[in-house]
Amino acid sequence: MTTFHIKRAAMAALAAALSILAVSTARADIADYEFRLVQTILRQGDDAMISVRLVDKRTGKAVPDAVIFAMRIDMAPDGMPTMTARIEPLPSTQPGIYRFKTNLTMEGDWQLSLGAKIQGEAGTLQNKLVLRALP
Repeated sequence: MTTFHIKRAAMAALAAALSILAVSTARADIADYEFRLVQTILRQGDDAMISVRLVDKRTGKAVPDAVIFAMRIDMAPDGMPTMTARIEPLPSTQPGIYRFKTNLTMEGDWQLSLGAKIQGEAGTLQNKLVLRALP
């Protein structure tokens, strides 16, 4: 075989290997991520701090730099979905931890609804998390 044919065969083998690798590499899906409450029980009242961790369910690792564009807190778990409270994002103290300040005006179960975009992933992550406010 000539040098030209050897180089051509090597390039074809490399191209085949790369295409197999590209097909076999698993891509993440938006369903591979979820928000988890750091604490499920909080004190009722103004200035309640809620922390959630965004996790890659395949690895268990926290996911930083998501863009949370929708947030709502209400008492839907207690049958009062119109009982809402203001909620505002706070700066994160750790990668993958997202913090919020709210006013849990009543004792009971509250639902935190979040919508986020994760860098490099298509689709929108939406989670509803239930926490309890105690006096």
